[in-house]
Amino acid sequence: QVQLVESGGGPVDTGGSLTLSCVYSGNSFSEECMGWFRQSSGEEREGIASIDSDGRENYADSVQGRFTISRDNAKNTLYLQMDSLKPEDSAMYYCATNQFGYCDYNIAEAEFENWGPGTQVTVAK
Repeated sequence: QVQLVESGGGPVDTGGSLTLSCVYSGNSFSEECMGWFRQSSGEEREGIASIDSDGRENYADSVQGRFTISRDNAKNTLYLQMDSLKPEDSAMYYCATNQFGYCDYNIAEAEFENWGPGTQVTVAK
């Protein structure tokens, strides 16, 4: 059974940076397509970044150029480096695994599972 736990969220000023971590408990991290999602109050969950087992990255337009997804297979950990943060980046951030085992162009919530509890990011105006 895969379990994911996110950390690293918190308050930050506009223009600041944060690095989120997602620790994976299981046996197949290096083979997984991993994704980061976020959800603001009253909004649908948005897929913002994914990375496949070969390290290929994919980003939503809303974060392209500002966020970087990475993974450390030796540590079973997924990261999200967030730079140039804006107030509209405020949300609960989640990591998840792709249930089909591969990443495709659309970072679709319906394709992901094993959701962690999330970590809150709040960007001050």
